[in-house]
Amino acid sequence: MNGGESRWHGKPELAGADERSDPTSALVSLHDALQRGDASDDPLAHHHTTKTSNTAVAHADLVRPSGDSPSPRRPLRSPPPPLPPPPPSSRRHTPRALMAQLTVASPTNIAVIKYWGKRDTALNLPINSSVSLTINQADLRTVTTVTVSKDFEKDRLWLNGEEEDVSASKRVQKVFAMVRGRSRQWEGMKVHVVSVNNFPTAAGLASSAAGYAALAFALGKLYAVEESYPGELSTIARVGSGSACRSLAGGFVAWDMGSREDGADSCARQVAPAEHWPELQVLILVVSDKKKAVSSTAGMQTAVETSPLLAHRAAHVVPARMLAMEAAYLKKDFAAFAQLAMQDSNQFHATCLDTFPPIFYLNDVSRAVIQFVHAFNSACGETRMGYTFDAGPNAVLLVQQQHAVQALAAVLTHFPAEPGSEASYVNRPAMQQEAMALGPPAGLAAAFPLEPQVGVIKHVYHTDVGPGARLLEPSESLADAAGMPLRTK
Repeated sequence: MNGGESRWHGKPELAGADERSDPTSALVSLHDALQRGDASDDPLAHHHTTKTSNTAVAHADLVRPSGDSPSPRRPLRSPPPPLPPPPPSSRRHTPRALMAQLTVASPTNIAVIKYWGKRDTALNLPINSSVSLTINQADLRTVTTVTVSKDFEKDRLWLNGEEEDVSASKRVQKVFAMVRGRSRQWEGMKVHVVSVNNFPTAAGLASSAAGYAALAFALGKLYAVEESYPGELSTIARVGSGSACRSLAGGFVAWDMGSREDGADSCARQVAPAEHWPELQVLILVVSDKKKAVSSTAGMQTAVETSPLLAHRAAHVVPARMLAMEAAYLKKDFAAFAQLAMQDSNQFHATCLDTFPPIFYLNDVSRAVIQFVHAFNSACGETRMGYTFDAGPNAVLLVQQQHAVQALAAVLTHFPAEPGSEASYVNRPAMQQEAMALGPPAGLAAAFPLEPQVGVIKHVYHTDVGPGARLLEPSESLADAAGMPLRTK
């Protein structure tokens, strides 16, 4: 989508009556203003924009202190005081405008200390804190285009090429309402949202986290929302999907459970940026790309109501485990980090079994992968691999860069691709060839004597830790100049 000769060089209040002949120029103008980071109109006061490879990257800078190095664990910040509404004189005046459009990308995240259970289902307030790795969005991400126009009759949403009923989704409506309640930009106008995941939806790969983070980030930009305290935007994403609050920032991100009834202090906190531990790598084994039988929302509620183990975990296990996990990450202590991740994953799934009736997110392939990882570490004589499973059967394997090829070689040996699908089995063909030439560690066959399980894993993603939500170029828009999706099913 290319703009015309007429360019807007001021604030994101654009596309007035003098631009009616070329609405496309207005769409590009909003993106250009956000790229430049015009001072008073940066939609997120606690975000910054940098130019990298011709892409404007708006990183969520939730709680980084001054200076470049990550800080050790700090006491939780004091809850922000209640926020009075701004006086009418300080609110933006909505101009006469046709439309505006922008496109963002948001990554998924993988929790290594799990969030499970809510103390408030309406606000998605958790019963325990959690912490996660932000996955590099070059491999797994959601792209979302939002368009606002005075000509739209209602809010509309397309997900992966299919239109969803916005009026039927209370969570989507809440995100819209919370953003609009913080700004009078585009007052009274409706929005079209076009969103696409490049990975399976509702299969236990945190697609909702990436999706709602992208939605909150895009709407926050579009409506020129300014955070009144660090992490406020993450509380909006959290209302859509709890884990979404952790996808706004890159690197290693905690979600502090908070204690306030209004949820203002239940927000994300960046523990360390993506650059802190570049050697940390991830192998995602897609066991199933099907929608899970029990949704996370339903599973959590049943667990809170019926599982004594879940209550014990939240009160007596997670607080100390959070401190230990953050310390291990900051020290780059892989053995401690991997072991904590495995223990927490196991306990999370134990609470699912303790739920009545029990919930089975893992399957036989998942359990074989768990045995395989422990056998791999035994063959190596040290902890070189960890695992974690979210609410689904798909395995996330944690390794360091120097062991990633051998770890993949072991996966290819014991979980080979379906015949005929080898070429597309791994998202890194060169790494796949290197792994096949290297082979697994000596002694693994003896430690893991099961026959190779052919075709039980659908796909393998190799990735690492990456940055948070960011603004994309207009050329990556998923919608046309009229706000309609470019592709539908």
